[in-house]
Amino acid sequence: MGWWDDLTDRLRGGREPEPVAVPAPPTGQEIVAAVRRVEQDIEGRVPAAVTARVARISRVVQDMVPRLDRPGIGSRQAHTVVATATSYLPEAVGSYLRLPRDFADRRVVAQGKTSLMLLCDQLDLLGVTLAKISDAVSHQDADALVAHGAFLAEKFGTSSLELPPGGPAVAS
Repeated sequence: MGWWDDLTDRLRGGREPEPVAVPAPPTGQEIVAAVRRVEQDIEGRVPAAVTARVARISRVVQDMVPRLDRPGIGSRQAHTVVATATSYLPEAVGSYLRLPRDFADRRVVAQGKTSLMLLCDQLDLLGVTLAKISDAVSHQDADALVAHGAFLAEKFGTSSLELPPGGPAVAS
């Protein structure tokens, strides 16, 4: 029976559709483990330019993981962080690692670039994107701190701990 027969059978009151199992999203530990696996995979196998870019991405991902569930980070931003760690980064690096080193680092393959150059471009794009997301979330946190300070100032007025004009009074 095909999908059309299944649909029309259900519409006529036939059998119930079978539930589809949706995998759970990765945990913070799984996200961090994914970027660490990439770092381990490249150890001693890639030029320093790749190692530095992967390390940058890994630091931002690890910094972002505890912040993924906080208000202020959009689902699209959170998805980008998770997908970068679990899919985009491992796939880009894996494709490069499957190539013979001499071919990957010296043979021009597209747009006048070697596979190494293309990988560096991809890693730069991922790094810049993650940095923008991290900055946006940090700005939201900073804005919340400023707003809270304004609330406290309005609620309680000036602090009794503020120094008077001219500095502290000295007893003679």
